[in-house]
Amino acid sequence: MVLIQILVATFVISLIAFVGVLTFILKEEWLKKALLILVALSSGALLGGAFLHLIPEAVSELGGSLSIFLYLLLGFCLFFILEQFLHWRHQHDETHSVKPFTYLILVSDSLHNFIDGLVIAASFVVSYPVGIATTLAVALHEIPQELDDFGALVYGGFGRKRALAFNYVSAITAIVGGVTGYFAASVMKASIVYLLPFAAGNFIYIAAADLIPEIKHAVNIRRSIIHFCVFLAGIGVMLLVKFIH
Repeated sequence: MVLIQILVATFVISLIAFVGVLTFILKEEWLKKALLILVALSSGALLGGAFLHLIPEAVSELGGSLSIFLYLLLGFCLFFILEQFLHWRHQHDETHSVKPFTYLILVSDSLHNFIDGLVIAASFVVSYPVGIATTLAVALHEIPQELDDFGALVYGGFGRKRALAFNYVSAITAIVGGVTGYFAASVMKASIVYLLPFAAGNFIYIAAADLIPEIKHAVNIRRSIIHFCVFLAGIGVMLLVKFIH
C-alpha cells in the first residue's frame, strides 16, 4: 500500500514537467506575473512543510535528539554547496557555449528530482499525512522550478517540444527516487526518519535562498503585499493539511 502511495505521488510530481506547455498559451507578461505568484506560494509551502510537518514529525519519532538539527543543517549546507557548484559551472560554461549548460540543467534537475523522490518515500514510510504534506510542498515548488528549467532549455537552443520531452525524462528520476527510498527504508528501518530533517533543511534553503529573494524585488507596495499574502497562503495550506489529517 505504501509503495503504491509513493508511486502515485512521484508520478504526479513527474507530470509537472509538462507545465512548460503554459508558455505556448500565456503571453510572456502574464506568465512572468503568474510565475512570481507561484514562487511566493511555493516559498510559503516549503517553509510550512518544513516547520509544521517534517521537523515536528522527526522530533516526535526521535525524541528531540540533537542529531535532528544536525541533519537539518546538513540538508541546508548540502544544497548550498550544490547550488554554488552549479552556479560556477553555469558561469564557466556560458563563456564557451550554451549547450553544456543546458545539459547541466538536466543533470542537476534529475538529481534534485531523485532526492525529492527519496524524501517523498521517507515521508510516506513514516506516515501518510506527512507524505501528503511533503508531496504537496514539493509539487508547489516544482511548478515554478519546471517553468524556469523549461525556459533555460529553450534559451539554450532546445526546441519547445524537445525541451518538454527532455524535461520530463529528468522528472522521471523522482519515481526512481521514490522506489529507491521505499526499498532503502526496509534496510535503514528507523534511520529513514533522518531523511525528514534533511529534507526540511533542503526546503528551508530553497525557500530562503532562492524563492523569497525573487519576490522581494517587487516594483511597488501593492505587488509586495500581494506576494506576502500569497506567501502566507502557502503556509496556510500546509497548516490546513496538518489539521485535516
